[in-house]
Amino acid sequence: MLNKLREKLQFQLQQIGKKFTATGLSANFWTTIGLCFGFSSAIIYAVHLEYSFILGGVLLLVSGFFDIVDGQVARITGQTSKKGAFLDSVFDKIVEVAIFLGILIGGYSQGYLVLLAIGLSLLVSYTRARAESLGVQLQGVGIGERAERLLIIAIIGMVRMDYAIIAVVIITGITLTQRIIYTYRNM
Repeated sequence: MLNKLREKLQFQLQQIGKKFTATGLSANFWTTIGLCFGFSSAIIYAVHLEYSFILGGVLLLVSGFFDIVDGQVARITGQTSKKGAFLDSVFDKIVEVAIFLGILIGGYSQGYLVLLAIGLSLLVSYTRARAESLGVQLQGVGIGERAERLLIIAIIGMVRMDYAIIAVVIITGITLTQRIIYTYRNM
């Protein structure tokens, strides 16, 4: 869903990318910065201080911002590569697992719901990787891709993390089903 919004905002995103490209720092550098903010968010969630759910959400949004920046910098500099795409994807999964672990340790939701949310999230990513290895493109298929899931955690989680986790479970379950059906029909 957010991929369609990203297409509409392409000009603005390119302008942001140009500003970060002007620093001379590589796309992989910005990928690593996003990873650091993601880890910081996970740690804040885990320590569960009075306003951890708000600070953790803000740091998670900043991590997501750098996930956009790295791709823009790579495209603008013409340095897109399989290595960079691999690093970006792996770091994205590491951040996602760390976030859910932080939420679990912080006690923001029932443990079984957090485990279900991360399990389904990883299955959504796995179905995409597996389908694409078989020649079926799944980007944009499903209502709950990674960006949507993390936005729900960051934004709804600032108010009620348990509701955010339940929402992630629901949208990932739907997305997993959508991807299985789409892949099966298109093979």
